[in-house]
Amino acid sequence: MTISRRGLLKLFAGSSAAAAATLFAIDRTVNPHTALHYPLPDLQPLPATPACADLHDETPSVTEGPFYKPDSPERWILREAKTVGRPLLVEGRVLTRDCRPVAGAVLDVWSCDGNGIYDNDGFHLRGHQFTDASGAFRIATVKPRDYRQMGVYRTPHIHVKLQGRATKLLTTQLYFPNEPHNKQDWFFKESLVLNVRDVKDGSLAAKFDFVLS
Repeated sequence: MTISRRGLLKLFAGSSAAAAATLFAIDRTVNPHTALHYPLPDLQPLPATPACADLHDETPSVTEGPFYKPDSPERWILREAKTVGRPLLVEGRVLTRDCRPVAGAVLDVWSCDGNGIYDNDGFHLRGHQFTDASGAFRIATVKPRDYRQMGVYRTPHIHVKLQGRATKLLTTQLYFPNEPHNKQDWFFKESLVLNVRDVKDGSLAAKFDFVLS
């Protein structure tokens, strides 16, 4: 997984200009900031939530990583019967800073499975969907596992790229609470932690609201 520019600066402070240029070239290669090109539906959003009148902070961005694949299938159920990992349902809304729902926004989601494996040949645990008039979305996937990639430790996380018709693209990652190695992950941000609960059937249910500018 790629290292953030801030992480690179900390790690290689004092290195030569040529070495720094090489490192940033590698970062651009594996963190390409890929744009989304899915046609967005023209939906009329519902009114802002009355209980959510204050301005909220924009959801922070996180590196794309090297495993994104465009043109994923349109679906909200990403897992299959034989998918390795604890079943997970993520629900939430996409809102503006003043709590107006972003209707018809696209969410492109991908992650590894419970063994820490990404499907880079097909679209297993990959898919995109569009929010409804209330800005709501739901993702049926599995809890991913931690792994190491290119010498960098990654705590369990889910990748998301999302954009509304009148918003800029957000590329980010969602994390899980109380993971023992969250603080060891250079990309981990407390504000991106899911609200997770156990379900009686052994699965997990989580909530997260995205805020776009």
